[in-house]
Amino acid sequence: MLDGTIICGMDRAQETVSSACGCDLMSDVLAFTRSGSVLLTGLTNPQVIRTAEMLDLKGIVFVRDKRPDEHTVRMAQSLGLVLILSPHPLYESCGKLYKAGLEGCREREESDSMRV
Repeated sequence: MLDGTIICGMDRAQETVSSACGCDLMSDVLAFTRSGSVLLTGLTNPQVIRTAEMLDLKGIVFVRDKRPDEHTVRMAQSLGLVLILSPHPLYESCGKLYKAGLEGCREREESDSMRV
């Protein structure tokens, strides 16, 4: 779907996720992303891994074939995160996942609140 390459967490790559967030601003990721989601971003620094850890995210998709350095990959490995490289830009990567039925975090939050 994303024509991606898994570079970390192959053993967890088949796990199901219910929502995703596309963002380069980690403060927005902290404010609007739900636990168990996938983050799509163009940032490749260790702060992205720390943000994913704080939110208990399942994986990170680095768009435009951006590749994190070895230190960042090792951090992700130690946390059991799935890291994927996608050749597509952020907008297109998000669109492909949304078109396939993966909800955005806010959309998922709204549907959860309607069930209460």
